[in-house]
Amino acid sequence: MKKSPLVGISLRNGSIAGTLAVTLLVLMYYLGRHPLMVAPFLDFRIVLLGVFIFFTLKEFRENHQAGELHFWQGMAGGFIMVMVAATIASLLLWIFAALETDFIREYVTRMTEYLKSFPKEDIERIGKDAYQRNLENLPSTNGKQVAASYFVQSMVIGFFVTIIVSVALRKQPKTAPHGN
Repeated sequence: MKKSPLVGISLRNGSIAGTLAVTLLVLMYYLGRHPLMVAPFLDFRIVLLGVFIFFTLKEFRENHQAGELHFWQGMAGGFIMVMVAATIASLLLWIFAALETDFIREYVTRMTEYLKSFPKEDIERIGKDAYQRNLENLPSTNGKQVAASYFVQSMVIGFFVTIIVSVALRKQPKTAPHGN
């Protein structure tokens, strides 16, 4: 059975994207900006995954499909690419957190300070019990939990970005005009 070029392209680009994601995380950390404290709408994964999904699907469409790409092909290729990138990035993040012991400790300290700075109105909106539970559970955070959370977040971001890019790059075969 012949392997689809979409799978091969997605695996290659996912591997590159996952490695690049962790490189950026480590770089941010050593430059003094803890990567786990970035607001979700400023997360670099939105752009990183978008660029890699775009080039994955564009390469497949132009080099293997004669300019045609169905939405399902875009979703499949994007899903594979994101799954590989998220898996590699999460595993490497877990390893980094194990090697750099201050990474999790610093995250817990910063997040605790951040949560304690919430105004009472925000705490009431969240719910006092949920707020207190999050604050109490924070010190037990470990690298495995952070890596798992990073994986899930990457998959969610990747899902929505894949839909957008798949629609943007979708090209159906031209059909002959009816009647003449």
